[in-house]
Amino acid sequence: MTERIRILITDDHPVVRAGLQGMLASQPDFEIVGEATDGVEAVALAGRLLPQVILMDLSMPEMDGAEATRQIKAKHPNLHILILTTYESDADILRAVEAGATGYLLKDAPREDLYRAVRAAARGESALAPTIASRLMQAMRTPAPTAEILSARETEVLARVAKGASNKEIARALHISEATVKSHLLHIFGKLGVDDRTAAVTAALERGWLRLDKTPKIY
Repeated sequence: MTERIRILITDDHPVVRAGLQGMLASQPDFEIVGEATDGVEAVALAGRLLPQVILMDLSMPEMDGAEATRQIKAKHPNLHILILTTYESDADILRAVEAGATGYLLKDAPREDLYRAVRAAARGESALAPTIASRLMQAMRTPAPTAEILSARETEVLARVAKGASNKEIARALHISEATVKSHLLHIFGKLGVDDRTAAVTAALERGWLRLDKTPKIY
């Protein structure tokens, strides 16, 4: 009997996790060994369950997918992480790949593409959606700025800062703690080389990292 691929699903939305479990369970060579609701839980379960492939969302409370990927790969370099998300900005792609992700797919990918990507990831092979691969190649050809790029979650926090939201209001809107909001702001200040909220918003707008036409959606 062929050994089945052990999979850990990580997503903060129960409906998404249930949908993924239903799809993946239809494949005889897949075994769902657990579910994580955020990055912190994913890091803990990765060490406990030792799955072969981790399906990882990017935007989650407490710890985002890129940071969870970085921590998991640091502790368990042989585990393979496949990003499955709605985000496809160059910053998100680069952060995920630099963190050690084996592949990157969008949530609207056909299920057969997902199955192939999981099997490729289990073999340690790169699994990138065609649009993601082209974006990644373009980003690699473009000289990187001296400062680090903001993550999806950091952009969400800064967008709300720009609209006048307090730390408490941001925490409530993003379902995270005020301490986490403060941590994100410190990272943002460091990346932008500024010391306060107003300067951070101004610098991000000048660099084109932030748009105020609408508040980012939370997936």
